[in-house]
Amino acid sequence: MNNKTVVVTGANSGIGLATSIELARQGATVVMACRSAERGEKALAEARRQSQSDKLELMQCDLGSLDSIRQFAAAFRARHSTLDVLINNAGVISLKRETTRDGFEMQLGVNHLGHFLLTHLLREALERAPQGRIVNLSSGAHKIGSIHWEDPFLTRNYNVWRSYSQSKLANILFTKGLAQRLRGTSVTANCVHPGAVGTSLGVDRQTGFGGAIMGFLKLFFLTPAQGAETSVYLATSPELTHVSGEYFYRKKISPVSKQASDLALAERLWVWSEEQVGLSGARLSA
Repeated sequence: MNNKTVVVTGANSGIGLATSIELARQGATVVMACRSAERGEKALAEARRQSQSDKLELMQCDLGSLDSIRQFAAAFRARHSTLDVLINNAGVISLKRETTRDGFEMQLGVNHLGHFLLTHLLREALERAPQGRIVNLSSGAHKIGSIHWEDPFLTRNYNVWRSYSQSKLANILFTKGLAQRLRGTSVTANCVHPGAVGTSLGVDRQTGFGGAIMGFLKLFFLTPAQGAETSVYLATSPELTHVSGEYFYRKKISPVSKQASDLALAERLWVWSEEQVGLSGARLSA
């Protein structure tokens, strides 16, 4: 990974931090995109300590704010002309319904729409790389998910798993649509289920509710470093140079739900997502 530049979102903890450490250890310049400057600084220091690399950078990016995403992308492009790997790792689980700064339901807004816009804004930098790669973190939870077109932001009958599974299905549909659009370029897009990993997801950010339960469950979960292994594999493996549009689990291509394989659904979500974040672009080819 020498002379390669990587962006990892949600790099301040969990899988994102573990991914940043390992890629820096392998010689990459890693841009750690974090929402909180304070937590980001602590994570940066820890990543430098563990990786023994000075090629790590911290940049603020709040995926719950379209303005913040645009500012991050502009600042990144000013520093780096090329991006070799974009790892859309950040994710939230909201036990109660919350909204982003732009009024999107939090899980769909951060887990999908924020990364949708970020990827669009960094696409040219990825296409300038010898072989750009996009890695989207999804989850096995996509298999129980549906896109709730009648109320995508779940203003009625909100349920944490209904929302989370919808956002994870959206991650895969986004990957499928993106891979179609990247045909003819040197950029690939794949997604990953990291497995059951012990992180802070599921803990209420304000009250800390759920922390004790998650602390107990971590005894049975993968470590963040183990959860990062497939993301690192997708970012670095030479054998994946021409593999795109796939869903990986434990470093192998895995089946997805019927809905996650539906290109018509992927196209519908793409067009809707463009409208939400204020973009317009080419649609999937027939």
